[in-house]
Amino acid sequence: MTKLRIAFMGTPDFALVALKELVKAGHDVVCVYSQPPRPAGRGHKETPTPVHAWAHDQGIEVRTPVSLKSDAEKQAFADLNLDIAVVAAYGLILPKAILDAPKMGCLNIHASLLPRWRGAAPIQRAILAGDAKTGVTIMQMDVGLDTGDMLLIDEIAITPETYASGLHDDLADMGGRLIVDALEKLPAGLLTATPQPEDGVTYAAKLEKTEGKLDFTEDAALLERKIRAFTPWPGAYFDLGKERIKVQAALHIANADANITGQPGEIIDDQLTIACGRGGALRPTRIQRPGKAAMDADAVLRGYDKLAKGVIVS
Repeated sequence: MTKLRIAFMGTPDFALVALKELVKAGHDVVCVYSQPPRPAGRGHKETPTPVHAWAHDQGIEVRTPVSLKSDAEKQAFADLNLDIAVVAAYGLILPKAILDAPKMGCLNIHASLLPRWRGAAPIQRAILAGDAKTGVTIMQMDVGLDTGDMLLIDEIAITPETYASGLHDDLADMGGRLIVDALEKLPAGLLTATPQPEDGVTYAAKLEKTEGKLDFTEDAALLERKIRAFTPWPGAYFDLGKERIKVQAALHIANADANITGQPGEIIDDQLTIACGRGGALRPTRIQRPGKAAMDADAVLRGYDKLAKGVIVS
């Protein structure tokens, strides 16, 4: 293995997996870039990102600029005299001067099968869309939004049991493995840069908190995918009177499997099955009431007489 002089640029837990793998592989990670510490928790204490905190504990220099556009930041990056930079869920746009500074440029670990799901939330959007598979692409970065040439790619199935939380962890592990492989092969000339196809481009818009509200006029299968896509954040929920009920798991009950009658949002049986506008009904199986721990829905129902047949939720 050729030991490379690297800057790592990343912020959340997804990126931390790759950083740990690069250090474990013996590369010289001379500097880490991450988003600045932000208030978190009940005390709103300034908290470093997962990547920042771990790198600091390892004695690696950490930089947290709010932008990389200034001449001073560009020069500070160039002065690192890097072989390559690795980027994973960093959160800042890299100017061309930053992309061009390392000898072998900048590689990005992107959690999708490019060109599908370029952008901020590829894991959740793939589940929400009902994709049968997703994966990780190691990409040579250019000035576009996830438009660079592909160097390595691997895929994983999305099943009816796939939740965003588990898929996130699987793809983080995959990304760590692939980037180590890429940095072993790239200096030896064993990787071919493949331009992304022009067909099949989609964009994974940033998640908004309001997306978690379940609209029971929609298709039941879509609502079930929303629950899997939005767990743990922003979370899926419906309102029952003044209470907000969070839904962490649910079954799609198709019209072919049951005689679904009732208007959208109506609880149609004693199992909390809720009629939807199309595609049958949704039956939450794990829910959380305000101020309570999450529980299987049947356990909640036994002590909750409001969740009765005929009630309309919104």
